[in-house]
Amino acid sequence: MPGHTEQSVFIDAPFELVWRMTNDVPNWPRLYTEYASAEVLERDGDSVTFRLTMHPDENGVVWSWVSRRVMDLPGRSVRAHRVETGPFEFMHIYWTYREEAGGTRMTWVQNFQMKPTAPVDDAAMTERINTNSKLQMKIIKDRIETAARAGV
Repeated sequence: MPGHTEQSVFIDAPFELVWRMTNDVPNWPRLYTEYASAEVLERDGDSVTFRLTMHPDENGVVWSWVSRRVMDLPGRSVRAHRVETGPFEFMHIYWTYREEAGGTRMTWVQNFQMKPTAPVDDAAMTERINTNSKLQMKIIKDRIETAARAGV
């Protein structure tokens, strides 16, 4: 069965700020701790194709891939998929943003399947993504709330 994760975080900041900061791909290395670089390869309206490169993992391996992200501001959602799938058969990501009293709830849903030759299976990757998403969402929450307090 393919992998599926869903994580959500409440950010005490206005939707407009949360949207702007989380969709500013070139600045992702300052928003996330896991990315060493984010290089925009192509922009087409509300779509962006980009290369993400991570910091070296515990074995010194640097992972990098190309993704395409399509932002739907009126629908307050984003759809993304990996163009270079690496160890994945496929990776589809769906982000939603919902205004709630005092802030914005951001939710990430990821559906994927690992290749048979991948170093981990779907269950192990599900666990890894769930653990990492919680960590990154906390960091993003803190950084956006700091920016909101600073009036950015």
